[in-house]
Formats: sequence, structure tokens, C-alpha cells
Amino acid sequence: MPNFFKKPKLSSHLWVIYTLSVLFLGLIFYFEWKLGLVMTAFLAASVYYSVRTEQYLINETEEYISTLSHRVKKVGEEALMEMPIGIVLFSEDFNIEWANPYMNKFYPQDTLVGESLNEISDKLIPNIKEDKGEVWISVENYQLQTVIKKNERLLYLFDRTKQTEIQNLYQNDRTVLAIIFLDNYEEITQAMDDTAKSHINSQVTSILNQWSQENGVYLKRSSQDKFFAVMNQQILSKLERSKFDILDEVRELISDKNVPLTLSFGIGVGEASLPELGELAQSSLDLALGRGGDQVAIKDENGKVRFYGGKTNPMEKRTRVRARVISHALKQLVQEADKVLVMGHKNPDMDSIGACIGILKVAQANDKDGFVVYDPDEMNTGVQRLMEEIQENEQLYSWFVSPEEAHEVVSKNTLLVVVDTHKPSLVIEERLLNRTEHVVVIDHHRRAEEFIDDPTLVYMEPYASSTAELVTEMLEYQPKKLKLNMLESTALLAGIIVDTKSFTLRTGSRTFDAASYLRSKGADTVLVQKFMKEDLDVYVRRSRLIERAQVYREGIAISKAETGETYGPVIIAQAADTLLTMSGIVASFVISERSDGRIGISARSLGDVNVQVIMESMNGGGHLTNAATQLSDSSIEDAEDQLKEIIDDYLEGGTE
Repeated sequence: MPNFFKKPKLSSHLWVIYTLSVLFLGLIFYFEWKLGLVMTAFLAASVYYSVRTEQYLINETEEYISTLSHRVKKVGEEALMEMPIGIVLFSEDFNIEWANPYMNKFYPQDTLVGESLNEISDKLIPNIKEDKGEVWISVENYQLQTVIKKNERLLYLFDRTKQTEIQNLYQNDRTVLAIIFLDNYEEITQAMDDTAKSHINSQVTSILNQWSQENGVYLKRSSQDKFFAVMNQQILSKLERSKFDILDEVRELISDKNVPLTLSFGIGVGEASLPELGELAQSSLDLALGRGGDQVAIKDENGKVRFYGGKTNPMEKRTRVRARVISHALKQLVQEADKVLVMGHKNPDMDSIGACIGILKVAQANDKDGFVVYDPDEMNTGVQRLMEEIQENEQLYSWFVSPEEAHEVVSKNTLLVVVDTHKPSLVIEERLLNRTEHVVVIDHHRRAEEFIDDPTLVYMEPYASSTAELVTEMLEYQPKKLKLNMLESTALLAGIIVDTKSFTLRTGSRTFDAASYLRSKGADTVLVQKFMKEDLDVYVRRSRLIERAQVYREGIAISKAETGETYGPVIIAQAADTLLTMSGIVASFVISERSDGRIGISARSLGDVNVQVIMESMNGGGHLTNAATQLSDSSIEDAEDQLKEIIDDYLEGGTE
């Protein structure tokens, strides 16, 4: 019951009203005391009622607040203990001090109190130390989004398992388009009779149909040498885990029949539209074929590419018809240009300089001025000897210009020919690529992700021994007035000899045809040997690298230079070549520090080990038997560990 004998708890506005009423009542008493008595009684009743009502409302409010506070406190306690969010308090040394009961969902048997946060996940402590506000962790079959409150030493763990499952379902169900191409099909079957051709088609179709059924792939043949496939991301991931063993299956089966037929895949993935996926698939196929075929190229909408396969040397698909067509196309471009600029890659080798001289002769044979762009400060010993010989030939050397002079020569109508590389970052002067609208690429390396934008003509043959070989073939179809002198022929022959290691590696019948043509034009093999001679100190330094070599596994030799000792790319490449001549060595890798602060790795093989894909895994590239890479922000020890890990994956998981 409300206590009305307490001091009245009236609001301020009531006190004002009552004060005015008392003053008014005094005036009434002064003029009419009887009326004043009546009014006094009325005022007393009014005051009593107001005080009672006001006190009642105050008591009701206090009781409600008290009840509400109790309820809020109770709800807070229940929410803390019952709500579906994990809550963990931890100490300064990252031990768990308290966890709400919801954490028992993830750890039903053991109490977490007193345990390290590593018992929940080994990701937590490093992320807390790095002041991360959030981290995703996996606990058993649960995916937990963890919000970190470092100052409060508090963790909130939200169960996002269902959300993750839905995201994975969406990712796995994305459409993937693929184009499958039968490499070398036309060349192989053109001499076959109908029965043999039908047998080959039946075998290939049977293998691919069985493969598609086993993996849930929709497959449709669109032409004699091409198939179209539709799958989803989950199926693609499964195929990637198997390293696309269908490539090996087709190659081995067909090889038993003495038919050198292989497959190439171009695959488009991502969140792009179906037409865009189709374009990605075609672009990937072009890339796979540009790298020699017998492999898979997977490209997403961001342009990132993954490769699988490429275990064998690419088939020789070039014919004299193709060489003649390319040569005539180049002749037409030269004739339409006002002048011709030729450049190779940075730190040019014999092949690069020789090919440049060959293209210079193409320009001159078509009555156009040609210029070779070179940097005299970036020459190794062998190329320096060649350049010294060229400098003595004033007529030839007058067409060599520096990168600065090339900018004065170039115009929008200049034909720029890039030889022995297709990567913009590797050319001697990258800015020249944007100074003209006509660019030709001639290269013998396998095509990489990085490529010169919108070239007018591309002649890439990854099976060729050298770019000098490709250029030499084109010279044969230029105007008859073309005259190669002894030095020019020797420069081209030197490019072939150096890149084939004196006709021992990557040498085909066309290589000897090109060498024979150059020899008929006066190429001097003795002068080539003079170019290839080396200084004694270079030989000694290379020997130190070879001395430090160790066989890692299965005939793979790895040599690591001493920390702090720098070597140029030529010496480590020569060391890798020399190691390859040792008994029992099938692949060699040489690692050293470079003068620019990076770590260089040069890789060589006899063909059984695909050093190209190993180097591509380290952001490098090259050929199946000849590749390299450069690593920034790394030490020799870290580079060696990374290389061994990739080699292990290559040997144990199949070729990627």
C-alpha cells in the first residue's frame, strides 16, 4: 500500500500551482472569510487527491523500473548463456578464461577453460597479434567467422557453415566451357586411307566419350579435329586434381599404334556470361596450341591462366607452305611500311642478334631501311665478340641503333619486328611497342600469359630450335636479290648452334636444312667457335657452381651458389648445361644471387622432365628442356626450398 505520510513527492509545476492557490485564498479571506473557509476546504481536498495520485504514479513507475531491470538482467544472462553465438574470454597469454555453453557445440566432451586458443584454431593467436579484426576458422565440420576484440580479450564465433555450403554449392555449379582439339590431326590423317582414318576417329571418340561419362561432362564433336564440352566447376576441380590424365591416356594409346596424336584443351571459367566463357575457351586453346599443344590451358575472366600437361616435346607441324606464307606476309608488311625496326630481348644472346640481322636483310631485300635496336651495355662475352666483329663491318654496323636513337627513327607507319621473345617486359625498349601500329612477333618459345598486345603478324613455332632457324627459312622466300654475306650468315648460324648446344638439343630435320642454307651462303663455323670461346675466369666461376651441385632425387641435380656471391644469367645457364652432360643427370637447376638483388634459377633437362612447367610454378617460363626464373624478395635458401617442393609435387603428383 502506498505510504501517503511520506514527504510529498510532487512535481515542480504542482508546487507552483499550489503556491498561487494559497496566495489567492489569502485574498479571499481578507475580503470574505466565509467564502475563504469554503475555498480552503476545497483546496485541501484538491491537494490531498493530487498528492495521492502523484505518489501512486511514482510508486507504479518505480515498481515497473525495478521489474524491468530484473528482466533485462535476466535476459542478458540468458542471452549470454543461450544465444547461438560462441563467446570466449582469453587471458594476456592467450589461454581461455571463460567460454559460453554454445562452444560445447564444437567441443562437446572437453572444457576449454585453461586451454590455449590453439585448441580452437592455430590461426587465432597469429591473427590477434597482427591486430586483425576478423578471421575465418574451421573446427571439425564447422566454418566459423570469428570477430576479434583484442582490447577486451574477447572472441565472438558465428557459425557460417550453412552459408559456406551455399557459397560452395554456387561455386561448384558454375558453368565451364571447354574446346578440345586433336593436335596434328590433319597432318597425320591426310596420308591415311578411309579405313585407317575411321579407325583413328573411332578410337579417339571412344576414349573421350568414356572420359566424359565417367566425369559427368557433356561432350559434342563439332568437327573432325574439335570437340565441345560443358561441365561445372566441381567437375573441373576433379579433373585438375587428376592433372588431366586423359592427356596421357590418349597419348599412350595412340602411341601404341605409332600415330603421334595428342589433345589440347582450352577452358573458360569464372562468373562471366556464356559468350564470354566461349571466348575465354577459344583464347585458352590458342594459348595451349601456341605453347606446342598436348596440354590444357584454363583461363578465368581476370585473364589468369593455369596449365596442365605439356609433358612431351611439341610435334613438328611446320611445313614449307607455312614458312612461305609467313615470309610473303612479312614481305608485304615491309613493303607497306616506311621503315623497319628490329629488336630482341634484354641481355641478347646469339639467337636474338642473329635473328635481328636476318630481319634486317629482309627489309633491305625489299628496298626498305632497316634498323636493329641494341643496348651496348647489356652484352655477354659471346655476343660482345659478335658485336665487335659487326663493328668492323661498317656497312652492317651502320644499321645498329641505341634505344634512344630508335625513338627518333620510329613513326606510326614503321614496322616493328620483335624476335626471340613475345613478352613486352623482356624486349630491349618496351616503349617502342606503343610508338607504332604495326608489330610482328617471331619467336620459338612456348607462349606465356604475358603477350604483346594486338600484333599484326605472329609466327611462333615452339618446336623450332631457334628464332634464327625460323628467320633463315623465311629468307629463302624473299626476293632473289637478297644477298647474305659471310658475317650475316655466320651470325644466324651462331644463333642456331648456341640454342641447340651444337645440334644436340631440340634439333629437327629443318634445323639442318637451315644450317645447310646458311653454310652455302658462306657461314664460317670456325668464326662461330671463336664467338663461343670464353674467358678463363668465367670457366673457373662456372666450375665452382658445378662443384657445389648435388643430386636431389631421380637424376635431378641442384647447384646452389654461396650466399653473397653473384652470378650473371649466362654463367648459371652454362652451369646448368654442363651439369646436364654428366652421367645419370636428366635435369639440372642452378640457383644464385644476381647483381640486381634477385635470385636467378636456370633449368635444363633432356626432355624427360618438363622444366618449363616447374619454372612457370615459380613465375618463370621457357621450353620443356630450357627454362628460367627470377625471384624477388627471396633468399637462396628459400628459393631452394620452394624449388624442391615444386619438384616433389611434379614427380609425385604428375606433370602440371
